[in-house]
Amino acid sequence: MQFTEDDEKNSTTNHTDQHEHKDLLYKKECYEINSCIYAVNRKLGCGFLEAVYQEALEIELKRKNIPFLKQYELEILYDGIPLSIKYIADIICYEKIILELKAVTKITNQHKAQLLNYLTATKFDLGLLINFNSFPKAEVVRMIRKNID
Repeated sequence: MQFTEDDEKNSTTNHTDQHEHKDLLYKKECYEINSCIYAVNRKLGCGFLEAVYQEALEIELKRKNIPFLKQYELEILYDGIPLSIKYIADIICYEKIILELKAVTKITNQHKAQLLNYLTATKFDLGLLINFNSFPKAEVVRMIRKNID
């Protein structure tokens, strides 16, 4: 699947170092989540498998008392009909933010398309695409689903 110009029109992205926006969606929640992401990054660096980062991030989220669900099964609707195949989110925080974890050389348009599809299918408004294998710090891409319902 390719991330196309139409996908770009139906979502917006920005990197987490752009937090100066006062109208940032879920700004406080993202600030707390990002502090956990960067704590994991400082302590582990890059080079581990995704599962290692997921478990470490879960520990940091618990320490900050951030409500989250791990490996949570979400229903996907196709034309209003629930599919038998479920989407399993890496982590959902605050019952409204999807965290999609990666440990790859580089975030690609395919990774962005994957998260956009998850946002569209679940009707969540915000997802964070997190690459722990980025050097010197974890890369976080915010993806916001525009209301196209």
